Amino acid sequence: MIANFSLFFAFYVLTPLLPLYLSETFGATKDVIGLVLSGYTITALLLRPFSGYIVDSFDRKTVLLFCYTAFAIFFAGYLAASTLLLFTIVRTLHGGPFGALTVANSTVAIDVLPSSRRNEGIGYYGLSNNLAMAIAPTIGLFIYHQTRSFELLFWIALIVALAGLLTDATVKIERVEGKVKSEKPATLSLDRFFLLRGWLLGANMVFFGFCFGVLSNYLAIYGKEVLGITSGTGTWFMLCSLGLILSRLQGGRALRQGRLTHNAAEGMVISLVGYSIFIALPALTSYQSPLATSIGYYGSALLIGLGNGHLWPAFQNMMISLAHHNERGTANSTILISWDIGMGLGILIGGVVAELLGYSAAFWTVAAINALGVLLYFSKTQRFFISRQLQ
Repeated sequence: MIANFSLFFAFYVLTPLLPLYLSETFGATKDVIGLVLSGYTITALLLRPFSGYIVDSFDRKTVLLFCYTAFAIFFAGYLAASTLLLFTIVRTLHGGPFGALTVANSTVAIDVLPSSRRNEGIGYYGLSNNLAMAIAPTIGLFIYHQTRSFELLFWIALIVALAGLLTDATVKIERVEGKVKSEKPATLSLDRFFLLRGWLLGANMVFFGFCFGVLSNYLAIYGKEVLGITSGTGTWFMLCSLGLILSRLQGGRALRQGRLTHNAAEGMVISLVGYSIFIALPALTSYQSPLATSIGYYGSALLIGLGNGHLWPAFQNMMISLAHHNERGTANSTILISWDIGMGLGILIGGVVAELLGYSAAFWTVAAINALGVLLYFSKTQRFFISRQLQ
């Protein structure tokens, strides 16, 4: 959990500030920013199917440490990138080790959990990256406003990533249902790269990844340019983290009891309300009421945190429940691939929509996509999972 927190802290401490960095340092336009930032997610997406297969086929700790080392080193590349082209290359390539590392780290976490506590344990494990997702942007924004130094932030990300690497080096995989490492698959097939049994779960997760891709990357600029909130992004992420913590504490019992579909449904409905309030309440008041704007902006943070805190571990456990023991890495990579596809589409399409129609239109798109994801779950995905689960 500590290593996973470090991994996502290093990632998210830069996320809300990279659009500002590209705009202020290189003069990049909105659509170019979206294109540059989406490269990271696209590369992670391309590498994750292979990383799931590798994690399931070779010594998991060796794969884990190799991926973490590569992930940490790339932060030094941001410091060296002096042009937009070089930054784009470094950022795009960085997605590779990130994609493989998230699969390896979560699979090892599953290995060291007793099977009787797996659902609950994965829920708490996921809290580590949720907390990083909420806390890191707040810290990054605070440091930036105090120092106006992007270079310092790149150094912080590098140091935190190295700390995570050292932490993972101490992990001992002593039991995996009686084995030290997973069984090697007998044959090579598409199902070794993507868990075909869970295809609809993955497709459903794309919708929710899209929403957070737009939100996490364009929140700061939207608040500044549209709502006139220049220093509220950090508070937004702090409230989001509070929602994540509360959701894990409240949802832990349901996960322990195996009520995965209940947790998923509860989370996505809460998220839908949060995204709707985020864009609708300020718009309905035509941005003339500071109180309504603040309620919509900050209230949505708590709701989106609550929703994602229920949604993510439920979907991850559902995917794992569709997989055999030697397919855990593939199951993890599949749900992460789906999130990456959504994030990448969100960053790219959000940037294009913002350039053509403005940031308000981009966030209205988020609310619509989230609603479609909820509709798909209740009409198809829930029954799909119940009919196919193995564990």
